[in-house]
Amino acid sequence: MTRPKLTLQPIQPGEIGQATAMATVWNAACGADWMISPQFAASATRPPANGCQAGRLAVADGEPLGFVLASTRTAPPDGPTWGWLDGLAVTPAAQGQGIGRLLADWAEGWLAEQGCRTVQVGGGSRSLVTGLPTELESQPFFARRGYAKTPTEAEVWDMAANLAGYTPPADLPAIPGQVRPAHPGDAAALLDFVRRAFPDSWYPEVAEFLADGGRPSDFMLLWTERGVDGFCQLTFLDSRRPLNRFYPFRLPQPWGHLGPVGVSADRRGQGFGLALVDAGLRRLHNNGVNGCIIHGVSRPASLARFDFTPHRPYARLQKSL
Repeated sequence: MTRPKLTLQPIQPGEIGQATAMATVWNAACGADWMISPQFAASATRPPANGCQAGRLAVADGEPLGFVLASTRTAPPDGPTWGWLDGLAVTPAAQGQGIGRLLADWAEGWLAEQGCRTVQVGGGSRSLVTGLPTELESQPFFARRGYAKTPTEAEVWDMAANLAGYTPPADLPAIPGQVRPAHPGDAAALLDFVRRAFPDSWYPEVAEFLADGGRPSDFMLLWTERGVDGFCQLTFLDSRRPLNRFYPFRLPQPWGHLGPVGVSADRRGQGFGLALVDAGLRRLHNNGVNGCIIHGVSRPASLARFDFTPHRPYARLQKSL
């Protein structure tokens, strides 16, 4: 019997048919704890605000067998351009046939054409995961391709807690400021702060979130005598940012998410970040959230005072192109 011809179809941003195929492939490959919806897959195919993205869907005889998404972030002229493998999956029945290798070859070639010097598995603004999930045991595939753990953050964690009985830690320091939810009229002040403090990391994502109709009230703002000095973002079931991108399925419902958290450089180490985390957790608790995720944490012990414990680890893998 002749083997069906495999084709790599360009993934069109937001195309729901392809997004449904991607979700089917991912869910079959990764299992119930990592389920994604077609809507989440479609949102992940939108080019990032500060870069570009492309992908391929592997199809044989009309059946989707695998896919890959890759994206870039535009860097200053004197620095490297980074690339991300935002998602790579092959259905279990099609594994071991070279499809994953073919998809990875295409993605790395495309990233090199964009000028990328380094590619990382996950962790981008459009990535389906914040790193390579350790429990999926796929690290040997990437090791054979020359990926190795990053020297600075070899591993990051999703942290989890049940907020049903949340109370603030007794040792929180007092701060000369106030944390409260952002009002609609605070959007400009929020954007101005994130542009100044985090221009190349969180600013593009926050700006895009608000431009897409995301609620300013999903942010907690730290106000001091000089204005906004910090922020954290919350994700609820009805938030514009899809909650299932954080894979909370093992946790007690209702679910919520906190992060990112950031304060002005000269305010760090003085308790302002702790105040933001506490205020965000109190608000999630007051809105009925039980299972809460904080993702991509490199120092798990930093959240022990809030009763967060390690939930799942991710390897941070990179490769030079």
